[in-house]
Amino acid sequence: MRAVLLDSFGTLLRMDEPGPHLRAELATRGIEVGEEEAAAAFRAEIRYYLAHNLEGRDPSSLADLRDRCARVVRESLGLGRERQDDVREAMLAAIRFRPYEDARPALAALRERGVRTVVASNWDCSLPEALERVGLRPLVDGVVASAVVGAAKPAAALFHAALELAGCEPGEALHVGDSLDKDVQGARAAGLRAVLLARDGTPSGAGSLEAISTLSELPGLVT
Repeated sequence: MRAVLLDSFGTLLRMDEPGPHLRAELATRGIEVGEEEAAAAFRAEIRYYLAHNLEGRDPSSLADLRDRCARVVRESLGLGRERQDDVREAMLAAIRFRPYEDARPALAALRERGVRTVVASNWDCSLPEALERVGLRPLVDGVVASAVVGAAKPAAALFHAALELAGCEPGEALHVGDSLDKDVQGARAAGLRAVLLARDGTPSGAGSLEAISTLSELPGLVT
């Protein structure tokens, strides 16, 4: 194996529960909402974002996408247009990612072995900045976001873009992620060895696929 491709959310990164952060951020801007209201508003935003994140392909289109996501939150909370900027700022401040504890050691171990690492994820163009903020960007050799490629996993195009960045062929790389269909089946269809990260145990229907329960097991798979 010359390279390892990695998913981001659920694999390298996790997110704080955004509802409480949204409620607190809105309160600092003079907007009081209930706990359940904030949680419901963010659930609506997440649904909208997941359906439209391919549209955040560059800074300009990402700004527009974030405006629309903020409008979803604002309308869910029953607030008027005059609070759009406040809601947008609060929404962005409430999105807080953290690296899993096993992420940094695994990436460092792969680098020590001379293995190239590329993050390949369904995300908007801000993915490199998100990794930078949590201290993981310096530990990977490249980042490929679906919005920049114009195709989301399980489409082969995202994997092929990551392989090109890694400078290797499909048979020389493996992909690890937490989604059975997007990561494992998508990677296999693109010709890569696929490893499921099953932090909560291997799901039913997974069959005999290769799986690990923590990223600390990943360096041992690269020989």
